[in-house]
Amino acid sequence: MKVITANRLLDGEVVWLGPDGKWVEVVGDARVFEEASELQQVLQSETVSEERQEVVGVYEIEVAYKDGRLTPTRLREAIRALGPTTHPYLGKQARPESPAA
Repeated sequence: MKVITANRLLDGEVVWLGPDGKWVEVVGDARVFEEASELQQVLQSETVSEERQEVVGVYEIEVAYKDGRLTPTRLREAIRALGPTTHPYLGKQARPESPAA
């Protein structure tokens, strides 16, 4: 399973492509791709988001369900999903719905 991620240019926030084609701030709200061909088609179309300067660095990441939550499988992406590692009261891990909160 894969999702598409990027950074929002307005504020640098890590975002994921949602089911409705809008960028969402929580990986659990991302559109999950099972088929590689569909993923590649959507990835190519998301260059438009970069051209409109909404996001930068669009790419795919591997995800899996862990304890009922959609979670990135690589450490780097798990860190990006939670926010900065400098303090647990900053970033996405500080949100009430975060599994790390």
